[in-house]
Amino acid sequence: MSDFNIRYISRLARVALTPDEELRLGEQLGPILGYIEKLKEVDVSGVEPTAHAFPLVNVVREDRVTESLSNEEALQNAPSRSGGLFVVPKIVE
Repeated sequence: MSDFNIRYISRLARVALTPDEELRLGEQLGPILGYIEKLKEVDVSGVEPTAHAFPLVNVVREDRVTESLSNEEALQNAPSRSGGLFVVPKIVE
């Protein structure tokens, strides 16, 4: 894999790499991409596409109205609360 591709991928991933890291990762990605090319040679024409290893049927349960926690029960282990609400640190500036 060329330096251009390593830099491009690191920019997409928003990962700052030193020149040494770029070189090392380039050496590591080469064999990985080679293995992927080898997998492309496997004949899978008789294999049906699947999203899961075994079929999933009725994985969504029926919605039912049930009793829920009271406000006090929900907040009993909260490290910080105010006015019946969870208090969390601000994460957006």
